[in-house]
Amino acid sequence: MKLSFEYGHGTMEANLPDNTDIFIPGETVSDPPHIPEDQLVEKTLESIRNPIGMEPLTKLAKKGSKVTIVFPDRVKGGEQPTAHRKVSIKLILKELYSVGVEKKDILLICSNGLHRKNTEKEIRGVLGDELFNEFWYSHQIMNHDSEDYDHLVDLGVTDRGDPVIMNKYVYDSDVAILIGHTQGNPYGGYSGGYKHCSTGITHWRSIASHHVPEVMHRKDFVPVSGHSMMRTKFDEIGQHMEKCMGKKFFCCDAVLDTQSRQIAIFSGYAKEMMPLSWKIADKRTYVPFAEKKYDVLVFGMPQFFHYGDGMGTNPIMLMQALSAQVIRFKRIMSENCVIICSSICNGYFHDELWPYLREMYDMFQKDGMNTLPDMNRLGEYFATNEEYIRQYRYANAFHPFHGFSMISCGHIAEQNTSAIYIVGAEQPGYARGMGLKTRATFEEALMDAKKKFVGQNPNILALPMTYKKASVHLLMKDEVYNG
Repeated sequence: MKLSFEYGHGTMEANLPDNTDIFIPGETVSDPPHIPEDQLVEKTLESIRNPIGMEPLTKLAKKGSKVTIVFPDRVKGGEQPTAHRKVSIKLILKELYSVGVEKKDILLICSNGLHRKNTEKEIRGVLGDELFNEFWYSHQIMNHDSEDYDHLVDLGVTDRGDPVIMNKYVYDSDVAILIGHTQGNPYGGYSGGYKHCSTGITHWRSIASHHVPEVMHRKDFVPVSGHSMMRTKFDEIGQHMEKCMGKKFFCCDAVLDTQSRQIAIFSGYAKEMMPLSWKIADKRTYVPFAEKKYDVLVFGMPQFFHYGDGMGTNPIMLMQALSAQVIRFKRIMSENCVIICSSICNGYFHDELWPYLREMYDMFQKDGMNTLPDMNRLGEYFATNEEYIRQYRYANAFHPFHGFSMISCGHIAEQNTSAIYIVGAEQPGYARGMGLKTRATFEEALMDAKKKFVGQNPNILALPMTYKKASVHLLMKDEVYNG
């Protein structure tokens, strides 16, 4: 059969055996029904007014209350007019205004964490014109800055000893609201809830307690689940924030489908709300599909997705993207599974977004760096580089420690596959420098994999659109996920 896979800014064709299985999120297995557009306001308002485990906003806030509304950055997707951010924040503002909260006392904070600060255009995209125009020009919309020590507060450590440093605007506010998305995430099962605050409004030292090999290379991290050590740390850090603030976060999380449409809305106290939202999200995210284990996974990598333009060409980001799929699909992979992935792999690092990754890549080629975890000892060296920090703060670059999350994750693909083939690389040396095999075409890669790793009749799963649609976590057909 002929299939097309993402490749650079276009596609690459593959001739695969006719017995190849295909999975496309939201199509092969339908998502649960989403809330009709004409009911979104009603359902969201119903959730906001009936929060789980805490008082509603109209009792938490009053005239004179300082309020922070923390919303996810563009990496989390969903920019349509009915996107959760746009619907929920407008309704939350009406609730606040109804009890006398004044506009001047409200601050909207983009929870970019160590991601690059969102540009004015991107902020407008995720919030919409109405919210943007209401708050931007009065300087009431800001990106979190994990290096702005005048506006961070050190809360000591959790009982486990993990540092907790958080946004001071949020800490000082009377009411702290988290707008989140309960959508499948290879890092800890789901976004939203305590993951939102523990990664989005903290400092690199906090994030270094969980986005590192000692956590990401544990057996409980792959395949993805809601009970890994990483997820536990997210919850502990979020609850430590609440303890130190003397208040609970008011969460408003939407369970999202493949097209970022709202399946359900949950509001309230994260500790009690998250398990309920996860039960609904599990029906969309953990999909019983496979009737056999697969020996070969085939997919394509565009140049621009998720973290930004160049993710599918920058060799370190490419490795993270490969590993994210392994984390999601490990349950249906055979022990000797091989990945075949198209990538233009043309040497485009996008240095403006990731100014440090070229240096990291070069260092990985030298000085006894045999596997990616060997790089981890340099985390603090990069994280305290003043020029890289300046680029994070003032030039919309990712924070340098973010690269170490990518490196920690990137090793997972090597740990859990027999081989990874990059096909169609224009500068294949970059792929080989990460320990990947290179071939010109899918057909050549499959022929080599059959000869060396999987035999002449492998079970093959094709995954078109795997980076273009919100992914799922695949299970065996008879497997019941209880996360």
